[in-house]
Amino acid sequence: MSETVSFPSNGGQAAGHLAVPASGSGPGVIVVQEWWGLNSQIRGVADMLADNGIVALAPDLYHGELAGHDEMDKAGQLMTNLPADRAARDMSGAVDFLADHDAVSSEGIGVVGFCMGGLLSLILAANRGDRIKVAAPFYGFPQGMTVPDWSGLTAVVRGHMADPDDHFTPDAARALEAELIAGGHDVELTVHSAGHAFMNEENPLGTYDEALAAEIWPATIELFKSTLV
Repeated sequence: MSETVSFPSNGGQAAGHLAVPASGSGPGVIVVQEWWGLNSQIRGVADMLADNGIVALAPDLYHGELAGHDEMDKAGQLMTNLPADRAARDMSGAVDFLADHDAVSSEGIGVVGFCMGGLLSLILAANRGDRIKVAAPFYGFPQGMTVPDWSGLTAVVRGHMADPDDHFTPDAARALEAELIAGGHDVELTVHSAGHAFMNEENPLGTYDEALAAEIWPATIELFKSTLV
């Protein structure tokens, strides 16, 4: 079952796509959108997770705005104009909403994100170490001014990056992995021989890797289920 829900966001309101397994319960996972917005593909990811026994919530960080796959300039503008503080509040509100939801059976919450959402999923994990216990970022991570205070990171991190990737480069991914491991964090950032957005079955960049996605999704679902108990 899936529905649009609203939840408190630090004095305001935010919305998202909530998908609940047919069993009525399961571990809770936040799904963080790509730069296109909360589109059919991201809602489909949440629905797929629910089909596999996970309660998934994808918050709408653009508050109703979307960019089509033929509107890369608009997507870039939406991402650039996204207020960082509002995104942080909305994601944090989504975490609290999901953690308190009757369908969620786990004490901790997981997060998965793609591209911009991969970056934001790691920021969320660092900011909400009280709740986020496992993170699966895909081809995106904080760099430069977006780097959070990693001291709050308590989650197991199993990320998947791309090579080639001109923005989230393999060398930068390996450097971040080494830094976080040196800081005592449980982190693996696997770099795959695939293009950016290799998990997106709608194939907006022509880089979708069906075989790789079929390999990674079951392992990621099992990661959530085994960690979120």
